[in-house]
Amino acid sequence: MIEAQPLLELEGATVRFGSEAALDGVDFRMFPGEVHSLMGENGAGKSTLIKAISGALPLDEGIIRINGEELTFRTPHEAQAAGISTVYQEIDLLPNVSVAENILLGREPRRLGTIDWRTMRTEATEVLGELGIAVDPASQLGHHAVAIQQLVAIARAIAVNARVLVLDEPTSSLDADEVGELFRVIRELKERDVAVLFVSHFLDQVYEICDRITVLRDGSLVGEYPTTELLRIDLVQKMLGRKASELRQRERIVPPAEDVTSYLSARGVGNAPGLSNADVDLHEGEVLGVAGLLGSGRTELARAITGVDRPSDGELRVEQQAAAFGSPRDAIDSGVVYSSENRRTEGILGNLSVLENISLAVQAQKGVFRRMAPERQRELAASWIEALDIRPADMDRPASTLSGGNQQKVMLARLLALAPRVLVLDEPTRGVDIGVKVEIQNLVGELADNGLAVMFISAELEEVVRVGDRVAVLRDGTIVATMAAPDATVDSVLALVARPTDPQDE
Repeated sequence: MIEAQPLLELEGATVRFGSEAALDGVDFRMFPGEVHSLMGENGAGKSTLIKAISGALPLDEGIIRINGEELTFRTPHEAQAAGISTVYQEIDLLPNVSVAENILLGREPRRLGTIDWRTMRTEATEVLGELGIAVDPASQLGHHAVAIQQLVAIARAIAVNARVLVLDEPTSSLDADEVGELFRVIRELKERDVAVLFVSHFLDQVYEICDRITVLRDGSLVGEYPTTELLRIDLVQKMLGRKASELRQRERIVPPAEDVTSYLSARGVGNAPGLSNADVDLHEGEVLGVAGLLGSGRTELARAITGVDRPSDGELRVEQQAAAFGSPRDAIDSGVVYSSENRRTEGILGNLSVLENISLAVQAQKGVFRRMAPERQRELAASWIEALDIRPADMDRPASTLSGGNQQKVMLARLLALAPRVLVLDEPTRGVDIGVKVEIQNLVGELADNGLAVMFISAELEEVVRVGDRVAVLRDGTIVATMAAPDATVDSVLALVARPTDPQDE
């Protein structure tokens, strides 16, 4: 039962960037032992609210209370000292040191002026054991899967006595079993009266694990609802301010095979151990959806055909002519561009402005001695901000202050400014809300309708089937089937994705 006094409470929370309010008079509360979801479209104010809670952004107006006590957070350290810890989508730990060192980073036990390694491992083992996490504290963190690293980040938060734990898109890179393990740990935290803020765009997960939902739209509070009393269709409508059925859907027209030109082809491409003997064709005016489980070779295929990684086997052909991409620049020169699934490390440059991020690739193509005129940069940025509806429409704003969905649009604008012939998108809608997701899906369709060849990779089978004119299915590093749109249903794709490799296992 919810207690009378919130553990965390925001009253009239307002954060401004210039004259624009990214958060406008929002009231928000969390109680001990509950899992609370924060929902809204990209740009609704979710990230700003998280940063305000975690001390990364000060409030311009409003009050933060912890257990009824009014506090002011000027830094994340101050928020952490008050019992608030945040685990971000891109895990902010040190992969080159041990699990134990990460858990006790900055609080290492010492003996005779040096780190007491035995005590460190013992304390880390105790924390991991309390959460039921089976991992060797002496092992190097970077050797573990993302799911384990996520759990270690949670263990670190609990080790500093977190009373409020913020999980920002914690399941975006996890498979079903790993999500199940994360949820087990979250339920363990509930039993310990920790308040968990679970931020995710996966509605199924929100309804499985969360007790209450707060909805934001355009920086303002829409409402707070018990999860059991809010139908999913009503949640989507509250997030969007309109019915989901009003969002425009692409009318797919699958051209006959003889009318389709193959611009980029791969034959027998391999990149051991993740990819082997892959054959794929990217046709002009068509979207090729790519489906497969994590580790199936989806990303390896994308990187092998775009010059990011050099394939160890096979050949590439551009317009039927042999091609070799020794680098992404070689691929770009042939009209082939790649958008990584990792926006943080291989995409957005957060300290640069939206204008600089959009014009970056064009400037790189021109070279350092042929600088783009400032007016040309602004003209380029303005055209793509309008075309992709990037919000807010402030080209001088640091890209890091944009929501995840709008950062994704900035990345697309940078690539589309190169006027490519082939666009390879790896998880382009990961971590974005339903409104932006449909916008990106429709944009992909429009690009194909205008002659672009698009490879669209997604972990969500419904999305792959909806967007793709054809669907290629990868399993264990091999393309096991390519289906035309009429034959590609969620059930038919799932049957191929999940089929055991060894026929004896079927």
